[in-house]
Amino acid sequence: MHRAWVALFVATVSVSVSTAPTFLDVWKSPEVSRLNFKGQTVAALVITDNQSLQMSGEEALARELTARGGTGLATYRFVPAPELKSAESAKPWFERRGVKGVVAIRPVSRDVEKSAKVLFASGYYQSFWGYYGYGWSQTTVTPIGSRTTTTIGVETLVYDMTSDRLAWAALSETRNPDNLQAFVKDLVDAVAREMKKMKMVG
Repeated sequence: MHRAWVALFVATVSVSVSTAPTFLDVWKSPEVSRLNFKGQTVAALVITDNQSLQMSGEEALARELTARGGTGLATYRFVPAPELKSAESAKPWFERRGVKGVVAIRPVSRDVEKSAKVLFASGYYQSFWGYYGYGWSQTTVTPIGSRTTTTIGVETLVYDMTSDRLAWAALSETRNPDNLQAFVKDLVDAVAREMKKMKMVG
């Protein structure tokens, strides 16, 4: 899965347009009525095996959390890499930093779909007789071009660390994200709007 996460944000040429995240499923804890992380330390965690991607993703997420009133902190900055993947070894680091909340992002799927692309406004298509000979010469399926649509599925989890409880969770899909920074910003914006609608944050 980490290779899919990396591949998503490697610079590629795409003719498709990026879309905002779409929520497929949203869950709210019945035990947590409202969250307020204002002025509190909130850890930004991006779960991936690629360290450089984790670092840039967590920095982007931490900035968005800070912009919304919390004190966003990238997890890689305070948890050593060798201890990151074990809950037992990572927990003391979170406790020492006084983390009150965690926003975790993890990719769960990546789908690539290719569809035919034809430029009707140019070439053989402009004249019926110009097209006629071309059409008959191309009776077998020969791709003229293609449009690639990449859809990534991401789970976003918000934890209240004062009680170690999952407060809010969502599964979302984004089509053709432009880059990591824009993707994280759009995702956090969408999450904030959704949590406001559910009256979990102000």
